[in-house]
Parts: sequence; structure tokens; C-alpha cells
Amino acid sequence: SMASLRDIRKHISSVKSIKQITYAMKMVAAARIKKAQNSILASRPFAREMDRMMADLYGELGEADLAGTAAGRLFAERPAGGPLCLVLVTADKGLCGSFNTNLLKAAAAWLRENRGRRIYVIVVGRKGRDFMKRLKGLDLEVAHEMVGIFPKAGYVHAQMLSDAILKVYDEKPVESVTLIYNEFKSMMAQRIVNTPLLPLKRHILTEGADQGRRAGQFAFEPAKAELLDALLPRHVGAQLYRTLLESQAAELAARMNAMEAASKNASELIEGLTLKMNKTRQSMITTELNEIVSGSEALGG
Repeated sequence: SMASLRDIRKHISSVKSIKQITYAMKMVAAARIKKAQNSILASRPFAREMDRMMADLYGELGEADLAGTAAGRLFAERPAGGPLCLVLVTADKGLCGSFNTNLLKAAAAWLRENRGRRIYVIVVGRKGRDFMKRLKGLDLEVAHEMVGIFPKAGYVHAQMLSDAILKVYDEKPVESVTLIYNEFKSMMAQRIVNTPLLPLKRHILTEGADQGRRAGQFAFEPAKAELLDALLPRHVGAQLYRTLLESQAAELAARMNAMEAASKNASELIEGLTLKMNKTRQSMITTELNEIVSGSEALGG
């Protein structure tokens, strides 16, 4: 009937306008992704070199020189059983496939593993913040939140994040800091990373062992311990900057793929509905013709 034809036309036009939006979102993500990828590539060597220098300095110094220094505090293992700190990096927006869901699943699994412990959470991105706010029945405190920084995350954000983490690490007797984020693997894939951030000892020593020692080539000015004190916050900042950039590129890639799939689905839906509309129209015409024929027969009879 005319009414069902009208409904199908309405449906087609609403799917078309959805398709325009998803396609536009895909193109915006595609335009931003190249820049985001280049930022990662630029930040990786710096972060790696920083790791290596830390390992060298730490290897030169040894425990005794570090005792009582700020650097010593970040390296030292802490007594087991204290509170824990989780740094979770999510997106501000949705419509990027399973990007946020996978992160929140990983965070939930981590929280389950550490049930019964006091937990301080530092959260980046609206999705993560809203998730943490909804959690009930856990001994959990959101110590710091950072929203609205993507897709323009800069080094200054990494420094603010680093300051927030070091503040919690200094003020609360947390045993360790764990970082959960999405790493950009390729345009098609993201990988959830769950990695210890502090204390630095294990992380730095394994990095240092991999790199092979190059000790004994430096004369230090100022003293080594002071140098390490000054460099450590920068080192943590560099690792976090890389984390934010990885997450940002991974989110854009995920959104691009999700919006491409949505646009494709919309196209298929439009095709199906158009076919249905044409069939409905044809059957209406056939019915009308039948009525005319049977009407004329009745007259002729």
C-alpha cells in the first residue's frame, strides 16, 4: 500500500543520512591517522634511548649511592601488600569498535585479580572515567582524571600525567603502578598492553640487560645521583607520552575501521530496502491493473 511505500522511503532516507555521518567520521579519522602514526614513530627512539641511559646510570650507581635520593625511591622495591595504583588510558568517545570494551575488560580483570586491595586509579579518557565511577563495592579511589585530550595529546599532557602518578607514588605507600592501554600495532590491529610502570628497578634492569652495557665511557657533571634525580621524571614522562600517542593512533585506526564497516552495512541496507520498495511498487501496480481488468470485465459482462 501507499503507506508502506512511504515507510520504506523514510527508512531509506534515514539510513542514507546515517551513512553520510559514518563516512564523514571515517574520513576524519583517516586524515588524522597519518599524523598520529608519525608522532609515534618520532617518539619511540627518544623513549628507547631514555631507557638505555637510565639503565646505564643505574648500573653505574648501585644501591648505596641511591639510598635516600628521589631516584632511589622510584627504583626501590616496596613492601608487598600495600595499596596498588592503576593507570588506565581509554578514549573520550565511542564509535571505535571494541577499542574501549577491550580496555575496560582488561581493567576489570586486573581489578578482580587484586580484589581486597586498596586501589588508586589514574584514568585518561571519558570512557575509563565513567567506567570507574560506576564501579561499586571496591576499595577504590580515582586519584586523578584527564579527559578531552585526544586527538591532540601533547608532551604537556604526559608531564601532567607523570606528575599525578609520582604524587600518588610519593604520598600513598603504593606497592606498584600498573599501566593498561591500547598499543597501535597496525591500521587493522590494536594490542592491549598491561605493563608495570613503577618501581623502575625490574623494568630498567631488563631493558639494560637487553641493550648490553656500555658503562665507563662518561665523566659526570653534576654528580650521577643528581643527574638521575633530574632525569627520572623526564624518563617517566617520555614513557607516558609514547603511551598516549600509541593509544591515540590505535583509537583513530579502530574508529576508521568501525566507520568503514558501518558505511558498508548502510550501503547494503539501502540496496535491500530499494529492492523491497521496487517490489512493493510493482505489486501495487499489478494490483491496480488487476482491478482495472476485472472492472472492465464486469462492465463488459
